[in-house]
Amino acid sequence: MPVRGRRAQYERVRARRASCRQRCQPFAERRSAARERKAAGGVSDVGRIVDDVRERGDDALREWAERLDGAAPARARPAGHPPADALLQLANRVRAWHALQRPPDARLETAPGVHLERRWVPLASVGIYVPRGLVSTLVMCAVPAQVAGVERIAVATPPAGAPLIAAAAKLLGIDEVWAIGGPQAIAALAYGTQTIPRVDKVVGPGNAYVNEAKLLVARDVAIDLPAGPSEVVVVVGRGADPAIVDLELAAQGEHGPDAVCRVVDVDGDLERALREIEALAPEHVVLLGDAVALAEEIRNAGAVFVGADSPVAAGDYATGGNHVLPTGGWARAVGGIGLETFLKPVTVQRLTRDGLERLRPVVEALAAAEGMPAHAAAVQR
Repeated sequence: MPVRGRRAQYERVRARRASCRQRCQPFAERRSAARERKAAGGVSDVGRIVDDVRERGDDALREWAERLDGAAPARARPAGHPPADALLQLANRVRAWHALQRPPDARLETAPGVHLERRWVPLASVGIYVPRGLVSTLVMCAVPAQVAGVERIAVATPPAGAPLIAAAAKLLGIDEVWAIGGPQAIAALAYGTQTIPRVDKVVGPGNAYVNEAKLLVARDVAIDLPAGPSEVVVVVGRGADPAIVDLELAAQGEHGPDAVCRVVDVDGDLERALREIEALAPEHVVLLGDAVALAEEIRNAGAVFVGADSPVAAGDYATGGNHVLPTGGWARAVGGIGLETFLKPVTVQRLTRDGLERLRPVVEALAAAEGMPAHAAAVQR
């Protein structure tokens, strides 16, 4: 890019600096305010939508889709021109990275004649929610599912961007794309309708309404994690370039008014900065200057980006690391999408007659202690 073009681009970024920094403070209060806005904006209606689609199927889905999407639910037809070369490069990196994540099967003879096995198998079907036009998110969810061996991959995405998502899905070898958005899409995937078969798990990021719907259907179908609205904590240590801070905040601001961010000034106290990060448990952490020393110590974060040459945008679009990450403090307990998201473990137990005889006294003693005589009788041969 010519120098003049770079300067103009940077000036546009600087022009957004004040609003971005305002958005970044304070982080925890911003989360609370976002939750309040969600409730005021109608998240309480999500349960009604989900229940209606579960009970009435296609009729309810059509009514809610026409009301909220402005279009009847339908299979999306591919149209438009997704950036095929970039998309496939990203897909290849995502595929390579997630293929390395396959957990090994485990086998152990816990006593002579007592054999245990834990093997990993793919889910039969998954539903992927893709926010409008986000072809990179399609890759982040669909490619790991393919690597895992999932047989059926169903995609739901708002109608306005559905043709482009369908075209991108076609590049990946996926042909089931539904032009349906919002909670009604989540309910259709989770419970099925007369037209759309239900799936075993629903994954993918979304707005407040989509995440609320995912949490509601989690009573009946597996989900990945609550993902969205987007978050970043930029940790500024000695030697950090202020321009890099501004670039990260401006990029985060593109996610919309619910995006949450914070700048943490290390000011020579790395331990305090680490405590603050751990308490916030954000989706993204960017470490700049001497704050890079914290990289191996952070436990509560969806993804950590180390140094001035590791922008969040690179992880969003190109590195192969997954960008569907926990938000809202969920990083304290869960991580982002990985290969294991699309796998489940099955335990197999095999006993010989001698092995059963060795275990019988233990079973009888514990069954007696718990008042389960039929359990004790079940090991008699």
